Amino acid sequence: MKTTQLIPLLCATLAAATTPAIASGVSGAKLFAANCAMCHSVSPDVKSLAGPGLFNVLGRRIGAVPGYGYSKALAGAGAGGQTWTRAELARFLADPAVYAPGSTMPVNVPAAAARKALVAYLATVKGEAVAATAPPPSTAAAAPGQPWSADQPGRIHELRAAQLPAPFATPSAGNSPQTVPRPAGVIPSVPAGFKVNLWATDPDRGRLLVKAPNGDLFMSSMPKRLIKVFRSSTGEQADTVSVFAAGLNRPFGFAFWPVGPNPRFLYVAYVNSIVRFPYKNGDLVAGAEPEVVVPSLVAAAGSHTTRTLAFSADSKTMFVSVGSASNIGEQMAARPAEPLAAWEAKHGVGGAWGDETDRGVVLSFDPDGGNRRTHATGLRNCVGMYRHPVTGDLFCSINERDLLGDDLPPDYLTRVPRGAFFGWPWYYIGANEDPRLKGLRPDLKEKVNAPDLLLTAHSAPLGMVVYEAGDGARSAFPPAYSGDMFLALHGSWNRSTRTGSKVVRVFMKDGKPVGSYQDFMTGFVVSEKEVWGRPSSVAVQNDGSLLVVDDVTGEIWRVSPDTPPP
Repeated sequence: MKTTQLIPLLCATLAAATTPAIASGVSGAKLFAANCAMCHSVSPDVKSLAGPGLFNVLGRRIGAVPGYGYSKALAGAGAGGQTWTRAELARFLADPAVYAPGSTMPVNVPAAAARKALVAYLATVKGEAVAATAPPPSTAAAAPGQPWSADQPGRIHELRAAQLPAPFATPSAGNSPQTVPRPAGVIPSVPAGFKVNLWATDPDRGRLLVKAPNGDLFMSSMPKRLIKVFRSSTGEQADTVSVFAAGLNRPFGFAFWPVGPNPRFLYVAYVNSIVRFPYKNGDLVAGAEPEVVVPSLVAAAGSHTTRTLAFSADSKTMFVSVGSASNIGEQMAARPAEPLAAWEAKHGVGGAWGDETDRGVVLSFDPDGGNRRTHATGLRNCVGMYRHPVTGDLFCSINERDLLGDDLPPDYLTRVPRGAFFGWPWYYIGANEDPRLKGLRPDLKEKVNAPDLLLTAHSAPLGMVVYEAGDGARSAFPPAYSGDMFLALHGSWNRSTRTGSKVVRVFMKDGKPVGSYQDFMTGFVVSEKEVWGRPSSVAVQNDGSLLVVDDVTGEIWRVSPDTPPP
């Protein structure tokens, strides 16, 4: 996923893959290339990507790369004069969330041999000197003409594939925002006729919020390795917050099964496996141990670690999204080891290989974990995955590739039919070839599915929900909203002018996006360099109100009409 609050070393080495790799003698350079290079450069100019460049990291003061938006904990450590030593890097790699409380990074490198190899490699990477101190963050007010400053409830966006800019029309930017406290008295902006109030504050800063059939709200926290349950007796605020399960292996996606009013299991996606907990409506604390359903999802480590779950409307198919291990498969060989036709017969049209095997895809299984198959390919990172409650169509919100310029390629929202191929890594937004992979797969050009809705490039779309309110819901939105979709945009790092950090309304007709979307909740951006919030998930309560999760502050906002419906 595109994260703009990365801490200084993003090495998303999966626990299930690290130990075998080290046992096979894989070097620290290889581990870095496979797991870190998508977000951290080792170029001599120490250029920041999603995370800061890593030349000269040993001996560097923590939080010292100019212009990068460090977390408060890391910035504070650097302000106190602390530097990166071998021991400090090893401590950080073991558990970033423990090392730097408040970090949004959920990944770690649990194997001591892997940590040692990575630190040894970083000790060899030398380049130009890094400035001793970073410049103070900007507090400038929004200037007219800056794209994010024009964001306001009601503003409509419409992008067309025929109007895409050329690759590299602008330089690639490393523009990670500094997160700052929410200014006193400031709350998100919503359209006229609506009001917003603080529904809950989650100190564990969970990211994905899903409503159970009985109306309870479940949320996963990868950094704290748990799933929580929020209950509200009135809808106005959360009355009860409890832990459903803890000590999990970085849980993200989860779904109730079977689909319908009386599920029997809660399925949970770990980084590299899927488990399920016995469940019945109203469970607040599950005492049972989870049952392993899918013991392994991918064979190789990689930087996208979130796995999202959904079930088909008939409960017979479990869908699992797996993001890519890199930006555009930089470590892939020109061809798989076996004939291409045989490879694609197993892994789908356009299925990548090497460290990208079964990545950038949606996989499907029977509910017992059997009958594994590839549902769709070419989806760089389907962080948000959702089954439409009426049509049954599977939707993905896609965080597209980076480093092609400010406005390329657009992120997107799309229905994902079985057997579809959406282009990654060779093509984007239809038959547009990535110039960095020119001529490698001409056979795929006419096989690329076009997405339903283009979003401003680098917006980083995450969670979504179709707006539905039951009869008599006391906080129901006006009828015009029924059937439209709300989508959380987490916000950009690879864009010179900021975008995202808001919730948008996607206009729909008969369950399909019509091609445009509208700003619905804005106001999280403070300046070109600063944001106080980044929406990650949305859900509709039984009373018809909309909940919006901000995973920077841990705040959950409630949106409802100014006046109740008649």
